[in-house]
Amino acid sequence: MKFIRKHWSNILIVVVIILLTIPQTRTSVSVFVNKILASTPAEVAPQNQREVINYYWSLEDRYGARFNFETSKNKVVFINYWATWCPPCIAEMPDLEELYQQYNSQIDFYFITNDEPLKVEAFMKKNNYNFPVYYSKSNVPENLQSSALPTAYVLSKKGKIVFDKVGTANWNSDRFTTVLEKLVEE
Repeated sequence: MKFIRKHWSNILIVVVIILLTIPQTRTSVSVFVNKILASTPAEVAPQNQREVINYYWSLEDRYGARFNFETSKNKVVFINYWATWCPPCIAEMPDLEELYQQYNSQIDFYFITNDEPLKVEAFMKKNNYNFPVYYSKSNVPENLQSSALPTAYVLSKKGKIVFDKVGTANWNSDRFTTVLEKLVEE
C-alpha cells in the first residue's frame, strides 16, 4: 500500500499509456483527456481580427442540397471543421450540439467534414446530434482555411473573425457565450 501511495501518479500515467495502446480504448481515453484539457476559446483582439471578404463558398449538406455560404453574409457565423475519427473533435461535440440547440435561430452554423457520408450519418445517429453537417464543394474563403482538426471560427456580422480556435474548446463557458450574445445583438 505504501508503494501505491508513493507512486500513484506514475502508476496512473502507465495505465493511461497502456490504455492508449489498446485500439478498443484509444479513442475513449483520448476523448476523455481532451474533455479534461478543453479550455474556453480566447477572443481575437480587435486589432488582430481578420476579415472575410469573399463569401463565395459552395457547400453541400448531408442530404445533397447545395447552396452558397454567401447567404450568411451580414450574419453571425459559427464554422467548425471536424471528423468522426478525431478524438479532440468528438470531445467537443456535446458542447457544440448544446450551443447549436441554444443559438441555431440566431447564428448560422456550419459543421464541415470530409468524412464519408455513411460514417457521418452513423456518427450523428449514434450520438443523437442534430447540428447541420456540410461538405465543401469549392475553394474555402482565404481567411477560413485550416488543415488542423478541430478548428472553429466565429464571424461577426461585419465578417470579422472574432474567434479562431484550433483544438478542443469549452464552447458553453459563460465567457464565450457572453461574447456570442454581444455579437448577436450588434
